[in-house]
Amino acid sequence: MEPVKEMAAKLAHDPHQQTPSVRQVFLPGPLIVGAGPSGLAVAACLKERGIPRVILERAHCLGSLWKFRTYDRLRLHLPKQFCQLPYLPFPDHYPTYPSKEQFSTYLDSYAQHFNLKPVFGQAVVKAEYDTRLKLWRVRACGPKKEMIEYVCKWLIVATGENAEAYEPEFEGRDNFVGPIIHSTEYKSGHEFNGKKVLVVGCGNSGMELCLDLCNHNAYPSMVVRDSVHILPQEILGVSTFGMSMWLLKWFPLKVVDQILLLISRLMLGDTSQLGIDRPTIGPLQYKNISGKTPVLDVGTLAEVKAGNIKVFPGIKKFTHQGVEFVDGRTKNFDVIILATGYKSNVPSWLQDTKMFLENDGYPVKQFPDGWKGEKGLYAVGFTKRGLLGITHDAIKIAQDIERDWITQAKHLISTKINRLSKQSNDIEDNYI
Repeated sequence: MEPVKEMAAKLAHDPHQQTPSVRQVFLPGPLIVGAGPSGLAVAACLKERGIPRVILERAHCLGSLWKFRTYDRLRLHLPKQFCQLPYLPFPDHYPTYPSKEQFSTYLDSYAQHFNLKPVFGQAVVKAEYDTRLKLWRVRACGPKKEMIEYVCKWLIVATGENAEAYEPEFEGRDNFVGPIIHSTEYKSGHEFNGKKVLVVGCGNSGMELCLDLCNHNAYPSMVVRDSVHILPQEILGVSTFGMSMWLLKWFPLKVVDQILLLISRLMLGDTSQLGIDRPTIGPLQYKNISGKTPVLDVGTLAEVKAGNIKVFPGIKKFTHQGVEFVDGRTKNFDVIILATGYKSNVPSWLQDTKMFLENDGYPVKQFPDGWKGEKGLYAVGFTKRGLLGITHDAIKIAQDIERDWITQAKHLISTKINRLSKQSNDIEDNYI
């Protein structure tokens, strides 16, 4: 749009702002960093409002996390109706819990449906706000190491909570002679047949990896360092999450928590007897306070009860052939898998902003207010609610930018009318 062109011209004549080796691209609409579910959702919402946008993606495909950094048996843990993106539901023939391949296909279809064409191979290395121009300058490195600087009024951070694998520090890690891998490298238990495997982490991924290892005749053990809520994935054929949402329409959160705990105790038993303690507050309240999602059991607890999966407390240190635990026990393992989750990478490239915390890369404001920052900066997919929070953020961001876009368009029309009026008066004066 015209104001951006005017500022681009101003920038071009400023020798202090020039970087000859960097090609500059000026955008009339928002720049979206990330082409996963979050980036696609907000791009579709902007497309529906007629607002041009550019999506940058460091990988060479959509949803690279789902396609290349997840295990083979992965399925959505919540029913598909709670995980679909704005304006396009999952196909009717998809099962209640779509597989990772089906979800990846859905993302490809979503991009095709809305004609979203990300610029692939663009790794953002720096983004900062130019206070003089009142624009964002976003520098990206291309596939041939060429540098491009995108200049825009609105910047949308959609790199999400799972941008980088998180690996905590452990004493003596270098002493262990066997392989140590992150869950992003795990595909199937087939390659671990007959091996003693320690899975560090008891979230949904850690629990499911242990089940997969059991199914492939490995000997898995699981580290449960902190308390965790485990709920059945379904109750009498109904999604536990869906039931929770329905109950919250009629009862206070604490009452719903008590109902969930009672049903879980009846269906799963006392998990503390298995070495898995529950938090002192209910699962929904705990989620709101800590951001930690309850684990939805898909069969792992039955294997724990049968003794096929061993449970250990936190790790004190690694040894030459295994691990010493905080309770003093020592055990040997062939392989260690770190199911320790992911982290945001925003602090590594986003400069001079108060929107994100420097220590973990999450917005300072929590859901539902974390989507908007200052100076045209936005965030989508940082709600600690997985796919659930994406639609909320995407719609809010698109609505907010649309208001600014309309105001700017009205200003342009007014400016052009004034110019035409002045030109008309000049012609009339000359004629007289």
